[in-house]
Formats: sequence, structure tokens, C-alpha cells
Amino acid sequence: MNYGFIKVAAAIPSVKVADCTYNVEQMLPIIKEATDKNVSILLFPELGITSYSCADLFQQQLLLEEAEKSLATLLDSTIDTETIVIAGMPIAYAGVLLNCAIVMHKGKIAGIVPKSYLPGYNEFNEERWFTSGKELPEHATIKICKQDISLHSSQLFRTPQYTFGIEICEDLWGPNPPGIQLALQGAEILLNLSASNELAGKYDNLVQLCKQHSARCMSGYVYAGCGFGESSSDMVFAGNAFIIENGCILNKSKRFCMDSQIIISEIDVEKIRHTRMANTTFSATRNDYLSKNITTTYIPQKTEATIELSRSIAPHPFIPEKEKFAQRCEEIFSIQAAGLAKRICHTNAQSCVIGISGGLDSTLALLVTVRAFDLLKKPRKDIIGVTMPGFGTTDRTYRNAITLMNKLGITTREIPIREACIQHFKDIEHDANTHDVTYENAQARERTQILMDISNQTNGFVVGTGDLSELALGWATYNGDHMSMYGVNASVPKTLVQHLVRWVANNIADEETQATLIDIVDTPISPELLPANNDGNIKQKTEDLVGPYELHDFFLYHVINNGYSPKKIYFLAKHTFQGTYNEETIKKWLTTFFRRFFTQQFKRSCMPDGPKVGSCSLSPRGDWRMPSDASYALWIKECERL
Repeated sequence: MNYGFIKVAAAIPSVKVADCTYNVEQMLPIIKEATDKNVSILLFPELGITSYSCADLFQQQLLLEEAEKSLATLLDSTIDTETIVIAGMPIAYAGVLLNCAIVMHKGKIAGIVPKSYLPGYNEFNEERWFTSGKELPEHATIKICKQDISLHSSQLFRTPQYTFGIEICEDLWGPNPPGIQLALQGAEILLNLSASNELAGKYDNLVQLCKQHSARCMSGYVYAGCGFGESSSDMVFAGNAFIIENGCILNKSKRFCMDSQIIISEIDVEKIRHTRMANTTFSATRNDYLSKNITTTYIPQKTEATIELSRSIAPHPFIPEKEKFAQRCEEIFSIQAAGLAKRICHTNAQSCVIGISGGLDSTLALLVTVRAFDLLKKPRKDIIGVTMPGFGTTDRTYRNAITLMNKLGITTREIPIREACIQHFKDIEHDANTHDVTYENAQARERTQILMDISNQTNGFVVGTGDLSELALGWATYNGDHMSMYGVNASVPKTLVQHLVRWVANNIADEETQATLIDIVDTPISPELLPANNDGNIKQKTEDLVGPYELHDFFLYHVINNGYSPKKIYFLAKHTFQGTYNEETIKKWLTTFFRRFFTQQFKRSCMPDGPKVGSCSLSPRGDWRMPSDASYALWIKECERL
């Protein structure tokens, strides 16, 4: 199956002005290449059959007749392919000339879409030659290439797998682009045949416009602009093409290339549908357009049973892109600190109490708390860091915890929990040599009791340290480290925690603190609830027990943000982590993820408040509402069939 991915392409062939035969000859090998690569939709630029810059030649009957003959050649080239080909040409109708997109499939014209908005303000005044499609009668039809075809500027084209709509160049630049109506009426993919000329600085505006339009419409967007060969009398065309999904560029062309180009990628219509369903604003806006005049044409396209992805899938979807990394880290860190600062002010807290283990999560929570106190101009000594060595505490984590607290200038308290836990085991008649869940959880709850009581002593509250990945897996002791008064890491996944701590080390911390933070990042992730090995090193490694966090964060992102099924996540994980994890390993931890995600919901249903920093959160108050006793049978059965 293709898992909702639709392979699309934007092509920029070389052209000669007013030479239809040459122009179509340049299109034919591109169509063949698209066919060979199982492309579902192939888009050519605006007026590509004649070329865009014919000017007054558009009114020459010979050119119009030659364009129709060339269209027939293009139609013939599509007879044996399932690829839908979209090309542009001028069409004369009832004494006016229209700038049109021709939709072709299997040797037939599926529809003709006239351009709605014509530029009349720049070097190339289209109003001199063309009439807007909006001025046509409601049921306009034309006979072309021996076929009777309707002319309509607002058309949907529906296939068994997806629905698409068409804009033409200037349509995108208007305040109310046709694509908005088309998307609200069901088009998951929008296509734009364009001929936007180059001006200094215009390219950046074009990129942002296309990305924002795609994001606003929650759609895929394919843009193909004219390139080399167009007239350079007054304008130059750089051959811009983009394939965009929900505001993110999947592929783009080379600018000012002298050769023909084709760019290909896959648009995830399943993701688009989920995004729209989850966004009530989209459905509410849709009601404004239901009465609009729009036609729908069905195209019986057959798509490949399987698909090879050419697009990249981010292995760490929560980690910011390199060019935005520093800015995003600063932003996330500031959101966490601002949320905590507000809670401190609201509760009039005199202190914040944090359990410091020398691990990643408590380190990030402490760094956030220090930032919040600095913002509020409160003394850092009112931050009370408590290290509570237990049966599994190693010298490395203990040393890092003490060093970090001292370097940051907070109040440090050390309260060992071994004797208290041994007494507790005696009280409940538990053998202290039996290292089971009771043995582990008693330590976590003892630590939480200490933190809560110290917060009462100091008129403060406990800052939680648990992260989003732990919440997803339920990897927390109920009413132990699961509980606090405010959880600053609640929507920060484990993979991001590592990067945030490293970012603070490299950008904010002094040299000595930096060394400690880097060592904390490099320490194996562990709850340290079981005794260390004979060498005094960590014996209980979390990722050995529940699986690699990079896999679980990958699973979590696609379950929550995209609503993907186990089989689609498995397909994407195999593609993304090829060479890192084999299929059996991915299947094993994917099954573990879904089992734990469902069975541990009860812990999330009563989780403390905490700031949302990204698109993914499991807060029961707004982001993720799931019954604690929901069955996981459907998801586990699908995992078993993988």
C-alpha cells in the first residue's frame, strides 16, 4: 500500500517563445520520466505549450491553432500512463481569450481551469490579452481536440486516493486565492502553474507566500514556474518550482538553471486529512464556502500498490532544524521559565524545591528554575536542590548533582534515603533483597515525600522533572516522581531534553558548569533504583528496559501529531532508521510503545500543570483526552501483523 503518500512532480522544461512544437517536444521526455517513476501528478508551468511571454502573438490565430495541435500530441503521450499531466495554454472562447490549465489523463482532457485573477499592474499586463475565468457563464463548454469540455475556474478533481485543485500564478498573490475555497471544499493538493518573473528580493517573498498558503490551507502545494527560454526583453524567469506540505518544503528546483528540470516528492494526504480533522477552525471556515459554485470531476486514476519514498523523514522530529536550532532552544527554554515564573508569582511561593539526581531531566528542570528566578530577580538561594542518594546512586551522578547545584549558587541539601527505605520495608514486611517493583517504587515515593515536606517547610512548591517521553510510556512511579506542583518538562521529549541541556552548556553556562552539564548529557539514562554493578557503574539502563528513546519519540510524534496507524509508523521507521535498527527491533519497541501508551494513561489523567512548548503535549486538560481504560487491542493486533 502507499500509506497515503501521493507522488507529485513539478517540471520546468526549456522553451522557445511561440514554438509549440519545440515546447511539447521538451515536455515528452519529462512525461516519460514521471511515468517511469510512478508519479501521480505532473505539473508544467503557466502557458507552457506556447511559452508565457508571447505578448500580442497570443492574438494570432495561427499560434492558437498550433497550440491545440500540440495539445493533441501531449494527450497522445498520456494514453498509456496513469500519470495526470497538467499543462498551460491559451484558449479562445466566445470572442475572448483565456489563460488555462489543461488536466489530462489517459489520452483525455479531464478538465480545463481558466485563470481567475489577471495581473494588470506590472511589466506583463495580462489584461491586455486575457479575460478572467470568473467572467464566464456558469455552464461554459468548449470543443477542443474533439472533446466537449467545461470551462470553470473553480474545479475539484477527485481520484480514488486524493482530491486536487488548481490555481494559476496571480491567483496565489490575491487576498482571496481560489485555493482557499478549493481546500475547504476538499482539495488536499493544490497546484499552481506560474510564470512569476524575477526581481531582487522577490524570491524570498514567493517562498514565504507558498509556504504560508500551504500551511493556511493545510494542504500539499505544487508550484511550477517558467524558466530558461522565455523572452528576456523586459523580464527574466528563474525556473522556480516547489513541492510543499503543510508549510514545509519537501523539494525545490535550482534557480537560473539552463536545462530542463523535474522535481519529485511525496505528499502525505493522510497527514493532511488528520491535520484538518484535528483543527476545528478549518471545519468552521468550511461552512462559509459550502454554497459557493464549484464543480467536481472524477478521474479514475490507478496508483501503485507500493511506493518508494524519495522525501526525507526526520528521525528526530522534535529536534529543531540546524539553521533554527539555537533560536528554538532559546524559545523553548524561555517558555518553560516564563510558565514557572508565572506560577511562582501566582502562588506567592518563597521557594522552589527540586530533586536533583545528576540526570538529564532534573538538570533541565533546575536550569529552567534558575532562569525563572533570575527573571523575577529572586535570589537563587531560594531554590532548594535536594539530592537523595539511594541504593542505586553512583558516584558519577552524585558528584554531578552536587557540583551543578554548587556552581549554580542554589541551596543544596543532601538527604540519603537508604535507612528510611529499609525501615519502610520492615514496616510493610518486604524483603529488602527482593529487587522488585515495590523495592524500586518505595524509593521514588520516599523522595517525593521528602520534597513535598521540604516545600511545606519553606513555603514553596515542588518543581517536577519528568518529561514527555516518560509520560507517554508511563515510565514514572505513580505518586512518586510522577507528582509535583508544576512540571516544567511536561511537554519536552527525552531527545529534546538532551539537546536543550547541551545548548545551555554551550551557550549560557560558564566553563566549569559546562563541563558538568556535558558529562550529565553523556551519562546513560537511568532511574538508579537498583544497586550499581561491581565497578560502581549504572546497572539499570532505561533504554535497555523500555527501548531507545529516539524510537519512542519518533512513534509518539506520529501518533499524536499525525494520527498514524502502527503499520504506517512501522513503514516510516524502517525507511528512516535503515542501518540503525532492524525490522524486528522496530516492531518490538513499537509494540511496547502502544502497550505502555494505552495502559499508562491513568498516570497522565492526573498529571500536574506544565507549560506546552511544542505541537505535541499529553496534558489531559486540552491536548490529549483519552479514557484510562481504553482497549489497545486494535493497535496491538496491527503490530502483531507487521
